[in-house]
Amino acid sequence: MIPARSFANCDVGVFGLARSGASSVVSLKAGGANVYAWDDNEAARAAAERAGATVLPFHKWPWDRIKALILSPGVPLTHPKPHDIVVTARAAGAEVIGDIELFAREIRPDPLKPGRSPVIAITGTNGKSTTTALIGHIFASAGFAAEIGGNIGKPVLDLAPPNGRTVYVLEISSYQVDLSPGLVPDVAVLTNITPDHIDRHGSMEGYVAVKTKLLKQTAKSGHVCIGVDDANTSAIHTRLSSNGGAEAIPVSIGKVLGRGVFAVDGVLYDAWGSRAAKVMDLTAAAHLPGAHNWQNAALAYAATKPFVKDARAIASAIADFPGLAHRMEDVGRIGKVRFVNDSKATNADAAKRALVCFPDIFWIAGGKPKEGGIESLAPLFGRIRKAYLIGEAAQGFARTLGEQVPHRVSGTLDQAVASAFEDARGSSSLAPVVLLSPACASFDQFRDFEARGEAFRALVADLAAHPVREAS
Repeated sequence: MIPARSFANCDVGVFGLARSGASSVVSLKAGGANVYAWDDNEAARAAAERAGATVLPFHKWPWDRIKALILSPGVPLTHPKPHDIVVTARAAGAEVIGDIELFAREIRPDPLKPGRSPVIAITGTNGKSTTTALIGHIFASAGFAAEIGGNIGKPVLDLAPPNGRTVYVLEISSYQVDLSPGLVPDVAVLTNITPDHIDRHGSMEGYVAVKTKLLKQTAKSGHVCIGVDDANTSAIHTRLSSNGGAEAIPVSIGKVLGRGVFAVDGVLYDAWGSRAAKVMDLTAAAHLPGAHNWQNAALAYAATKPFVKDARAIASAIADFPGLAHRMEDVGRIGKVRFVNDSKATNADAAKRALVCFPDIFWIAGGKPKEGGIESLAPLFGRIRKAYLIGEAAQGFARTLGEQVPHRVSGTLDQAVASAFEDARGSSSLAPVVLLSPACASFDQFRDFEARGEAFRALVADLAAHPVREAS
């Protein structure tokens, strides 16, 4: 745990007591702050009180003394309109920041101080979790003390304090960027940008601007790695290449670059120097299938190369990467039926990356729908034997699938899994895949995508124990 000492002997508010908020309470108390906290969840409030916070509805906080509001990333900051607590904090002159900002102030109060622990920050619409985990794996394989967290795994303040070999590898969501004005990464990675979270950023332009902001905050002595295969990221790379900031390294899949890192036909090349040199055949990375994962690998290579000088060591680490939970994760096989947990696919573009990997799919999709639905997946409908639709999006998805794809409105995940297994094992397919790739957020039925993925894994395990009973 990293104590947040920047508000020692000050009054601070924490609003939203899920993982990052609960972690902030503990860190602030350890750093000597006087903490006021609130959450609608009774259990979360009780935990904060045990940690030493004064738990009160925010309108009862002493706003004349509150120096800062530590806001949960899930609470609206600007759109569709600022939450009432944000309005109250601003009126009182309190800073509105997040746990990443607390981390930034502790880990590097002086960004120019030599010997500090490097910070690698990863953002983007899709692929950022896999890229983050892969970067951490490469560093750990090279002997660094890799601390991985942020929007993935541990809250950032739950990470270990720095030592001489620490590298912090942080996944940063667009919500967190807005709350972290003082984060100065040594390396920033932008995977890609497709429409997402428009309701929280007001427009596509607003969403792109937030992603760009993190790259602009990168230390001038560092570099930014940008996947340039979509129009938005390509334009960002062009702008940042000439703004006098951190060095901008383009990364492409399928396009040969005169300078940068790229992969063609599954082979990774390093053209950072005077000419392109082959790094590795990415098909050797069994847990990184498909072009989207080749992009993740290329970005991870570009991010780690300045620290891990031996390209062969990076290639070896990429090849033995074990994969990421809830992202194209094999969770079981019953007879000929394979089960793949892709719960991390919370929008259509992420689901597309899974659908292209298999020819005979029994697809479980749905949840809290995102803007645009699944219309963009129409070219891949031929890969889907049948769809099993759950959550709030079920009826809308059913209308989109229409007569093109056989489908069933299952409603809940347990019903979908049982039906998909029964149909898959009775099908003529030699290698059917029951794929959970929802193309939706989870919040209508689950706490988060991880809880959804864990539920899927448990249902598959139960099916394996009782395959006849469950599928009857």
